[in-house]
Amino acid sequence: MTLLMKCEDLDAEQLARRSVPPSSLSLLGLLRHLAEAERDWRNWISEDEPLPKLYGDRDADFDNIVGDQDEVNAAYSFLAVEQAATDAVLAEHLDLSERLGSINIAVRELMVHRIEEYARHCGHADLLRECIDGRVGQ
Repeated sequence: MTLLMKCEDLDAEQLARRSVPPSSLSLLGLLRHLAEAERDWRNWISEDEPLPKLYGDRDADFDNIVGDQDEVNAAYSFLAVEQAATDAVLAEHLDLSERLGSINIAVRELMVHRIEEYARHCGHADLLRECIDGRVGQ
């Protein structure tokens, strides 16, 4: 929710705007990155074949960012779908010490990692938003 608040009322070009060249960091990239991370986390705890990457290998979630409204809509949609899917899987495992997946990660550890990842990137989003239109904090 915090990341979405950092992105609200911005157009596609503003969301795609990169922070400081040559960095590829942008708000749109963060939306895409966190959708990809949600999918990766489910892959960590699944016994099934890994789900394919949404945007490609390595930092592809930050690459090829364009200020196109269809791209923005897709990023928001993917993030919502991936978050809901991760929430649903984690809701099936109420014992926080339960270990899951081939990497044998504790539910608690995955949840803490998820919180840390969002906190870190919401901090990035604060700085990006301030550069775009001066808006700070929430």
